[in-house]
Amino acid sequence: MATQLPVPIEFRLPEGWRSAPPDEVGAPGVAFVALHPHSGDGFTANITISGRLRADGEDLDTTGDESVERIRQQAAGPVTLRDRTRIGSAEAPGLTQMLDFATLVDDRPLALTQCQVYLSMADVSEPVTRALIEVVLTCARDQLDSVLGEFRQFLTTLTVSRDG
Repeated sequence: MATQLPVPIEFRLPEGWRSAPPDEVGAPGVAFVALHPHSGDGFTANITISGRLRADGEDLDTTGDESVERIRQQAAGPVTLRDRTRIGSAEAPGLTQMLDFATLVDDRPLALTQCQVYLSMADVSEPVTRALIEVVLTCARDQLDSVLGEFRQFLTTLTVSRDG
């Protein structure tokens, strides 16, 4: 079942990407899914957004480690943490990480890359409420170069909604 985000956000999808109901595309537990117009090696690149309230002092590296472990439990083989970078400021910290792993598609392994971005955001109407927003790009590894720029552009449009 699709979930709601703990803070309202706004964003603009890259040209050609389309939103899809999370439950209909096999992404329960996320609030939003966008699909790329072209698949790579039989896999449709996608962007998902999910979130939860964040405990004070929650370490983003621990959050990233937990995500790597979740992927490890579902992957068809090893998971490689290619990069992890802290972003943002003390008031609005964030973390990015890139993972390489394989999954099975039609009983054959498919190399995937996942770019994960964790953003700690304050609710505009209730600044003491902090939310952890997770934005993830998943694509076939050979498609990464063609979609990474669009994902980065998408991230620049993401803001906390003032109308929420």
